[in-house]
Amino acid sequence: MIYEHTYELVTDDLFVRLARVVPGADVFLKIEGLNPAGSVKLKTALSLVEDAEHRGVLTPGARVIESSSGNLGIALSSICATKRYPFTCVVDPNTNDISIDHMRALGAEVVVVDTVDAGGGFLQSRIAHIRRRVEADPSMVWLNQYANPANPRAHYEQTARTLLKELQHIDYLFVGAGSTGTFVGCSRYLREYSPDTRIVAVDALGSIIFGAPPGPRRIPGLGASRVPELFEPGLADEVVLIAEEDAVQECRRLARTHGLLVGGSTGSVLAAIRQYADAFPSGSRIAAISPDLGERYLDTVYNDAWVGQHIGVLA
Repeated sequence: MIYEHTYELVTDDLFVRLARVVPGADVFLKIEGLNPAGSVKLKTALSLVEDAEHRGVLTPGARVIESSSGNLGIALSSICATKRYPFTCVVDPNTNDISIDHMRALGAEVVVVDTVDAGGGFLQSRIAHIRRRVEADPSMVWLNQYANPANPRAHYEQTARTLLKELQHIDYLFVGAGSTGTFVGCSRYLREYSPDTRIVAVDALGSIIFGAPPGPRRIPGLGASRVPELFEPGLADEVVLIAEEDAVQECRRLARTHGLLVGGSTGSVLAAIRQYADAFPSGSRIAAISPDLGERYLDTVYNDAWVGQHIGVLA
């Protein structure tokens, strides 16, 4: 199959059945990292850009700016390179060097904001930087993944639709929360078309999205120090908070039992499933979303020295 643009190469129908994760139940991991941007955020980024174009906000000569912990920034870097929009990505010290190098290789300007905000993270500081840049330069367009309905729309129309089409029946969906676009879009779709599916939101310990106290987080992609405007807490039947130690443990376990490197968000989702294991009725069909693969985390999640310094000794 031949495509005109790299952002059309969305692989949305790939799943791995994970044996031995939950005895007596089927766990299906939706693999989102096999596209040119390497993550589920390719769908988010394209939806944000095309929405801005359709509304006449993003026109030739405009500059795009967005906050990201890594994956959305890479996806926007790729799309903006193709569409010839200059792009600035505002990140923080938790963003992997590999992700920053990837964005810069695609022509993006990357700004690292290192001021800790009131929530114990960097998100509010990143957004404050964007507001200053937009105020100073009227040609800059902030797509605002945290409040833009185009974010969850991408996952309502694509991610969740494919989940239900391919799996037919889903008893439980485990989905991580960051900008909450994937969580909101998938949950809305399943509430409408599969109302018996139980939705379990997975958040990082130290994230304040679901009202837990703030704390330090070092693995990007899951959790936030600021509640996104588009967040809908009522869509979750349950919430599971995962310590980064458990997320790293699951990433490493999956690599050695299934030959698959995944990112920290996937490790958190799998840790939540494992913690929940005793509650699953026999024969349950469990869906989980893997936002990205693990190559971007070789210097962190899969690096013994980094884990020892930042996470501690693993069991």
